[in-house]
Amino acid sequence: MRDEELKELIRQVHTDNYRVYGARKIWRELNRQGHAVARCTVERLMRELGITGAVRGKKVITTIPDQQAERAPDRVERDFVASAPNRCWVTDFTHVATWAGVVYVAFVVDTFSRRIVGWSAATSKETRLVLDALEMALWQRDRDEHPHVPGELIHHSDAGSQYTSFKLAEHLDTAGIAASIGSVCDAYDCQSSRTGFRKDRVVPAVSV
Repeated sequence: MRDEELKELIRQVHTDNYRVYGARKIWRELNRQGHAVARCTVERLMRELGITGAVRGKKVITTIPDQQAERAPDRVERDFVASAPNRCWVTDFTHVATWAGVVYVAFVVDTFSRRIVGWSAATSKETRLVLDALEMALWQRDRDEHPHVPGELIHHSDAGSQYTSFKLAEHLDTAGIAASIGSVCDAYDCQSSRTGFRKDRVVPAVSV
């Protein structure tokens, strides 16, 4: 019974702290809250629960394909040259290590100008992350008085599960934007030679 009670407390502390606390910090927090427990016990129970803290320098996998999801066709086929703004947007997300843990950052780039027209950041890499970036891009273009024209814009991404989700597909369909999906992890890699954009480097962009 003691272990089960401690597991619930460990889960709560881990969740309350954005799932970045490791055994040492959880052990200290539990003792601060008045729950006397040994650090080795916290480590054992965390192993049983299958939870870990964020580790600086640890490799983070951002793109996980959903093999069961239906994918949109590749409408771009590595030709990222756009004739005008709002013809081709490419999107992807990466991660940034911070003192508080890992933060995921999603971008939407207009390949005509190489401008980042939308972005979002979150501690979770769920579909909401990429949806927020898309919604910001649509809002930004409306604010700049350069709204997209339904039927003219392609939204291209890799085949990560966030981009093959029903929620994103529904959102794109409602906005009149054609979904385009390449293979896993190639949305920016395959177009970097044409647009000059890489995940680790943002080049100057023109206003549109």
